[in-house]
Amino acid sequence: MKNSVWLGAILCFIAAVSWGAMFPVAHAAFKHIDPFYFTIIRYGAVTIILVAVLIWKEGKQAFRLEGKGFYLWFFGTMAFTVYNLFIFWGEDLLGASGVMVASIMESLMPMISVVIVWMFFKKRPHFFTLICVLVSFIGALLVITKGDIHAFLSATDSFIPSLLIFIAVIGWVIYTMGGSEFSGWSALRYSTLSCLLGTITAILITVGATLFGYLSVPSVNSIIEVSPHLVFMIIFPGVIALLGWNIGVSILSPLNGLLFINFVPVTTLLISIAQGNHVTLFDILGTVFIIVSLLANNIFVRIAQKKKSFEYVKTNLRESIS
Repeated sequence: MKNSVWLGAILCFIAAVSWGAMFPVAHAAFKHIDPFYFTIIRYGAVTIILVAVLIWKEGKQAFRLEGKGFYLWFFGTMAFTVYNLFIFWGEDLLGASGVMVASIMESLMPMISVVIVWMFFKKRPHFFTLICVLVSFIGALLVITKGDIHAFLSATDSFIPSLLIFIAVIGWVIYTMGGSEFSGWSALRYSTLSCLLGTITAILITVGATLFGYLSVPSVNSIIEVSPHLVFMIIFPGVIALLGWNIGVSILSPLNGLLFINFVPVTTLLISIAQGNHVTLFDILGTVFIIVSLLANNIFVRIAQKKKSFEYVKTNLRESIS
């Protein structure tokens, strides 16, 4: 049991650090290749690897859609089209500042999921959780606006890319929540089939944009130039993070797994500093705000769960005595 917990922790840590590192790596790659082709080449390779592993582990019968084809396509499109294309498109449009903005938005996923559940499933969170949500969004605003909200709102060259990144993050939250529709499936099967269908959608959009003249096919030299970036993105934020996170969370529970999201902005911040990118006081302060809000809410939920369990046991004891 103890070894399983350690395995789950290691997998979640590697996934979070990989996600934090992918934004600085992608930023360096975008000097040679556009984010759309970078994404479909990356996830085209990830899909091939996942398909091969799924055939090896579960056989051809694992590719039966079982009447869930539309849901697989929808959730896969949310993750591997909306998330992957929009988050890197937005990051590229923002330039150097897009690295921290994308990372901070990613770390907001737990808080965004709270808001979505409240809005669509009418499950109102506790007041303390709402405070944590507010603090985390203030932290995100500090990073995105660099402390000047008026200038940010009046500059469409910053507002629209940030909106693209925000939409992308919502797409991944929807994908994560959609996993509950496939409770009888393995994490590998859901990841592979959703990745396959979502990546096909991303390829069709990229090809369509190219045919209409919005994008150009990258040269062989450009692909060779970014091959080290692609190898990293395929292996770590791609295959290992995707599967490792799902497996790690299943071992640790979602509550414990979400703690590791804190490593996403921290990793991005450290790599950005090491690369010599300009990091502002607002980047650091915003990161601290988000980490504190995530930790505080996690601790609060733990205390609430223990209190609820204690009350449940206490009630049962009273009933058994009477």
